[in-house]
Amino acid sequence: MNEGNGAGSMPADPRAIYETMATISVGEAATVGAVRAGRLNAAVYPVRGLEGVCAALGDVLEPTDYLVSTYRNLGDAVAKGVELRRVIAESYGRKLGTSKGKGGPMHLVDVHAGLMATSGIVGGGVPIAVGLALAAQLDGEGQIAATTFGDGATSIGAYHEAMNLAALWNLPIVFVCQNNQWGEHTALVDYAGNPDLSERARSYGMHSVAVDGFDVPATWRALRDAADHARSGAGPAFVEAITYRLGPHSAASDRGYMPKQDFDAAMERDPTPAFRKQLLESGTATAGELDRIDARVHTLVEDAMQAAIDSPPQTDDELFTDVFADPAAIPATKWKARA
Repeated sequence: MNEGNGAGSMPADPRAIYETMATISVGEAATVGAVRAGRLNAAVYPVRGLEGVCAALGDVLEPTDYLVSTYRNLGDAVAKGVELRRVIAESYGRKLGTSKGKGGPMHLVDVHAGLMATSGIVGGGVPIAVGLALAAQLDGEGQIAATTFGDGATSIGAYHEAMNLAALWNLPIVFVCQNNQWGEHTALVDYAGNPDLSERARSYGMHSVAVDGFDVPATWRALRDAADHARSGAGPAFVEAITYRLGPHSAASDRGYMPKQDFDAAMERDPTPAFRKQLLESGTATAGELDRIDARVHTLVEDAMQAAIDSPPQTDDELFTDVFADPAAIPATKWKARA
């Protein structure tokens, strides 16, 4: 875990943060483009606007820490260290994928990287993460759990049950609300009686802060402090990273429901180019350094897309492989793959 230097500090390696953000941005553009062009038939949910939040969280977590994400998971997966080619291959249903193509983009899992689960159910991953936090507490080896979710999940019953239990048992977990201000096509202010989500979290008796999710250094500091809080044994922490959805709800939908003025204002703060500009203006990085990172990222994404496409698709003879612990329990079936 990288350490900062107090208030106002940058991450210890801001260029690495930028490279992660750029990988998320370019990787998403490639997969969303493939969906819209008809080359990829998958449920892909864009993360544009969340790149800084994802990269900062990945930076403050240890490799052995647990992370549970959502169906909007490409950013979390990349930031936690999952290979991009395996993420994309999973979307294509190929054997190279994180689950050999059986989970698809809504259910990425890579336990070796610490990405323990992603849930296609809104709020469904939060109680799973609380269970992992309990396991970490019982193991006593300094691990923490973290879970990401959108603002819409804060209206789900299981979310409140999980928050309460985490506070009651003083569990080492960081709740990260990626607040893009939209629950599918409904604005937060239209479905939440109290849209101040960090205030609501504070009522459970846990450490809770809100941060501008477009401000990468501030987001990194908030998440670092939350992770340190949980790791110290002081109990759970909640971070509300306030951003804006800079794309459609899914790769196959549009954004016509968003007020144009709000969207345009948010686009002016698009995290990846904004952080690039900040690094240049602060003298933290040179244009040449960032250009080399950009070139490296584009090559990585191109290679990952090609590797995913070249990987063989899953076949019917492996339908039940890795599904049943006891092969004898595999049911008889007349299922056949479509030609």
